[in-house]
Amino acid sequence: MRVHIATDHAGLELSAHLQEHLAAKGYEVVDHGPREYDAEDDYPAFCINAAAAVVVDQESGVSALGIVLGGSGNGEQIAANKVRGVRAALAWNLDTARLARQHNDANVVAVGGRQHSLAEATEIIDAFLEEPFSEAERHIRRIAQIAEYEVTGAIAAS
Repeated sequence: MRVHIATDHAGLELSAHLQEHLAAKGYEVVDHGPREYDAEDDYPAFCINAAAAVVVDQESGVSALGIVLGGSGNGEQIAANKVRGVRAALAWNLDTARLARQHNDANVVAVGGRQHSLAEATEIIDAFLEEPFSEAERHIRRIAQIAEYEVTGAIAAS
């Protein structure tokens, strides 16, 4: 599986750690930056580029997921969710990481580098990447409603 990763300055240490950890587990890791610490960096471009790459890969049949990191993960999740086709979830524990995949087929996870130790954050990322989508009809239906709104600006009443 290909994993696209991006961060801001607050998640740079975690990003470097995860890239090494995930490569050792056999993932193909693509780093969308930044490459060096800059407290004034602007994370939206990094996160949007990573999220867009996930969509391109998935649409071309490549198995891919994304990771966006920051101090809290909030802004990074917001940026990633601006990309059509992205379902980015902020995960703060193992359950939220797993449920994001099981119920929402999230294709990008956001984690706050200042909210967790390296070990905790690594467990959250591993849980997200390893959890499959449930394929439950109700979840498929709900995801389709979100995608419909994303494309048309309208949603069928349930």
